[in-house]
Amino acid sequence: MIYGKYEETLHLVMDQITGELSEYNEKIKKETGDGIYEHLLARVKSEDSMLEKCVRKGVPQTPESALRIMTDSIGLRVITRFRDDIYQIIDYMKGLPGVQVVAEKDYIRHAKPNGYRSYHMILDRQVPYEDVDGQNPGHYYIEIQLRTIAMDSWASLEHQLKYKKHIKDPELIGQELKRCADELAGCDLSMQTIRNLMREDE
Repeated sequence: MIYGKYEETLHLVMDQITGELSEYNEKIKKETGDGIYEHLLARVKSEDSMLEKCVRKGVPQTPESALRIMTDSIGLRVITRFRDDIYQIIDYMKGLPGVQVVAEKDYIRHAKPNGYRSYHMILDRQVPYEDVDGQNPGHYYIEIQLRTIAMDSWASLEHQLKYKKHIKDPELIGQELKRCADELAGCDLSMQTIRNLMREDE
């Protein structure tokens, strides 16, 4: 058991932050008529996946490795309709009690060379449960990805195509994927502009 006695706690920590995000979504919906996100997906990384990752990284297959060396035992993906909603959610999460940002990468304003866009964060969350270091309150990592619907659709398709075998012209495929990513990013900006203009008229 890679998580040991802490597996149940991982689910409690995940449920806490998803509950907070759900409450925030309802609050924004009451204020504006629209939720702040479209989908919220959360998971505790499976035992098998975490064991495999520890082997791949060359670290001991222990709870200490899974919960301290690795930072993705708890994972969230937040899918929004508009780009600005991503940054609003980020500000909200940074203001949650007991939250410290360990790392963040903005692949929306600074896309990867292949066109990938998303916002990545790793949070250290203090919670009223014991952690793997024996501390109580304890600390648990939460890895979060935030994307628009367009970014998520592209990433899903790119992931599928990347693992296809016997591609005749991978360079051309890569160029076309990059072009699609840029076009979708342009659509995201246009949709954001349209919403901003509509809200000015309200």
